[in-house]
Amino acid sequence: MAAKLKKGDKVVVLAGKDKGKQGEISSVDPKAGKAVVDGVNMAIRHTRQSQNAQGGRIPKAMPIQLSNLALLDKNGKATRVGFREEDGKKVRYAKTTGETV
Repeated sequence: MAAKLKKGDKVVVLAGKDKGKQGEISSVDPKAGKAVVDGVNMAIRHTRQSQNAQGGRIPKAMPIQLSNLALLDKNGKATRVGFREEDGKKVRYAKTTGETV
């Protein structure tokens, strides 16, 4: 199945402790059905100091379920994603505006 959400997409969180937060997808794991969004679902990781990195309590974005994310359209509203053919290519489009993503 084609991916509705991809790396670099601007998304909004629909459910959970970070509901309403917006961010950009930094990575997607299609097999697990999860994505890492910058600034969303943050957890504190305690790391040891090394020669090139400072140690301590470092916040890290954890994966979030793809079903809890929605793509942002050009108006800044959450939208569902559809697929259609344009010039013989399968493209994604925002269902609210009909504009290709």
